[in-house]
Amino acid sequence: MGSERVDPDSSRQMTLKQFHSAGRGFWNDVSDSDWNDFRWQLKHRVTTLEQLRRLLPTLTPEEEAGTKLANTKLALAITPYFFNLIDPSDENCPIRRQVIPRIEETTTASWEMSDPCGEDEHSRVPGLVHRYPDRVLFLVTDRCASYCRYCTRSRLVSNATGYDFHPEYDKQIEYIRNHPEVRDVLLSGGDPLLLSDDKLEFLLKQLRAIPHVEFLRIGTRIPIFLPQRITSALCAMLKKYHPLFISIHSNHPRELTSEVRDALGRLADAGIALGNQSVLLKHVNDDPVVLRALMQKLLMCRVRPYYLYQCDLIAGSAHLRTSVRRGLEIMDQVRGHTTGYAVPQYVIDAPGGGGKVPINPGYVLSHNADRVVIRNFEGKVFEYPEAIDGTPLLKAERTLEEPELV
Repeated sequence: MGSERVDPDSSRQMTLKQFHSAGRGFWNDVSDSDWNDFRWQLKHRVTTLEQLRRLLPTLTPEEEAGTKLANTKLALAITPYFFNLIDPSDENCPIRRQVIPRIEETTTASWEMSDPCGEDEHSRVPGLVHRYPDRVLFLVTDRCASYCRYCTRSRLVSNATGYDFHPEYDKQIEYIRNHPEVRDVLLSGGDPLLLSDDKLEFLLKQLRAIPHVEFLRIGTRIPIFLPQRITSALCAMLKKYHPLFISIHSNHPRELTSEVRDALGRLADAGIALGNQSVLLKHVNDDPVVLRALMQKLLMCRVRPYYLYQCDLIAGSAHLRTSVRRGLEIMDQVRGHTTGYAVPQYVIDAPGGGGKVPINPGYVLSHNADRVVIRNFEGKVFEYPEAIDGTPLLKAERTLEEPELV
């Protein structure tokens, strides 16, 4: 008997799905109590070129030049915990590309925008965006634990561009209170989990007291950048405001460490429904093996993959953007090749404020009055009979008898 052939993609996917600790890296001398304190992590973030030169001696000329200019677009900040995930030997390390500035950020294409989702146009009061009929985006802060270089709110986040964002909680809440059509409130920013437990609870409590607000959501990358923030006290507080949903943001399976898995487990144990939103990024996750590993690993962390976003047309992000064509190719190699729970919805946030538009590979080959011709993930073609308003195309020849339940 010959030896069985090992599928290299399958082997690579299994490797990507393994859980590892981020470790201590350059911070080996830090005590356990400090390292596991989110306040220590925030205080000791990597924020300067001098720190990067010392911690990442393989810094490229493009990265060095980008870092010198970083604070004119989006501040540089990386938690020590997340910095440890960077591969210093790989210029295209998927973690590195997300958080280390590059000079390409200063190049803006004619079709790129400072506000690609048209949020400012739909801002009814400062910090509140009412773009969809029954839900609002409630911006609570302009700060994050670390800054993603492709951030769709880079005009606002970190205040590097002088946007000078100041949320007005009273006005934001009053607007929601006066608009009974609003049933869903999404807290975002910046990152809401950077607020203190008391300040966050102050907001949740007031929103929960509004009768027509049916459920609350929080958009955060804190569990990925700063899992130490997901404390038992935070989870106990959040548990009081169900139904509460949290959308995290993870783009690569390496981000899902054992620390992140444990933090997400604490949130799940508090009864919080968890979903993930990823952004399709060049040299980060524009690979079906990487994306399948990420989605399957998220399920292992009790997180449901929710959206895969085409990278917004944010100014200075072209070097991180892959084509929609490539996105469709990847989705074609995800759907049917893994459990349906692991398949996110691929969407484009329509430029200028058009909202999220689902984008799918061409599964419907033709559609007329008689039939729908479809293909499956294997490329096989099938026909499904069509009828107006569900009326049977043919009269049934006999009456079917339902079996009795026993």
